Amino acid sequence: MEPAYVSRVRIVRERGPIRQAYLPATREPVTFGTHGPVREHYGTAPGQYPDHPTTLDYVVAAAAG
Repeated sequence: MEPAYVSRVRIVRERGPIRQAYLPATREPVTFGTHGPVREHYGTAPGQYPDHPTTLDYVVAAAAG
């Protein structure tokens, strides 16, 4: 059986935890990073990188919505 849909996504790592995700149906990339307890878990200092939603935040939002 053929898949009904194949998502074509491209991820570009900018620096540290900052990544740009190029998703279908959007012109601008989505920025992923870390914040709060996740930032602390990965050992980056507050202010070292700008806070952005994590990939986990997006997965939870997608599963909830």
